[in-house]
Amino acid sequence: MDKPRVFITRKLALEPASILGPGIEIDQFDSEDPLPRARLLERVAQASALLPILGDRIDRELLDAAPRLRIVANHAVGYDNVDVLACTARGVWVTNTPGVLTESTADLAFTLLLTLARRIREGERMVREGKWLGWAPTQLLGMELRGKTLGIIGYGRIGQAVARRAEGFGMRVIFTDERGGVPLDELLSTSDIITIHTPLMPETHHLIGAAELLRMKRGVLLINNARGPIVDEAALVAALQSGHLGGAALDVYEFEPKVHPALLGRDDVVLLPHLGSATRETREAMGRLALTDIELVLRGERPAHPVNEVAAK
Repeated sequence: MDKPRVFITRKLALEPASILGPGIEIDQFDSEDPLPRARLLERVAQASALLPILGDRIDRELLDAAPRLRIVANHAVGYDNVDVLACTARGVWVTNTPGVLTESTADLAFTLLLTLARRIREGERMVREGKWLGWAPTQLLGMELRGKTLGIIGYGRIGQAVARRAEGFGMRVIFTDERGGVPLDELLSTSDIITIHTPLMPETHHLIGAAELLRMKRGVLLINNARGPIVDEAALVAALQSGHLGGAALDVYEFEPKVHPALLGRDDVVLLPHLGSATRETREAMGRLALTDIELVLRGERPAHPVNEVAAK
């Protein structure tokens, strides 16, 4: 009997063989670059398990190309890149990696917040370009955090972890999500800084658009390290260009990895290449969760972190 095969679409932060047993064949695209779609469809043809990253689209076309597939172990806590209903209809488990990236993602959200509030990007560039001529009383005046209101959109694990950090800085925290908090309109109109931590779903696509941006206080700072399409990027650019928005800090983008060209040259915008969970400890833990769920399913057991429910075969 052939060994079950796992296809892993990127280089991981740990060796897959350190988790998967010897009875499983490992096929890995050992690169940080994305695998072209046509080659991805070829490589999944014999796969019993697939470990994709969030940039890999797992849809009906891919499922048609992978008739042996039993599990999609998504290397992320979000799974908006996976057609979960299509997987469920075909008896394919979908899993994610919850919990282990909470602290690192919250750390980065607060890094973005501080970088934007204290104009770190502008100051660092001034020094590197040799334009700093010395201390001055009005040079690069930013925003002090104590006493300011932080509005958190999405109050799951990460949103709550950001709130704990903000409270340590003496900020007033309000939040909104489907479980409670204040109405979105109230959060938009009263917050000095807004940070987004809600998952991407049909109802949160363009949750922050032109109308929502105009409801925000003039000079508000906006942070997003959740998912790019939650914010209408063209509307964001317009709000920055008009001066209504005080600044934006983004780790994610609407058409990732493409970035709206009007954002690139702005000093009031901080741009990072999706680093939310990018610590060695977190990425190793994410890989371990995904690989362990693959091992469980290929042994005929239930995965530990299921997104869907699949009938026993």
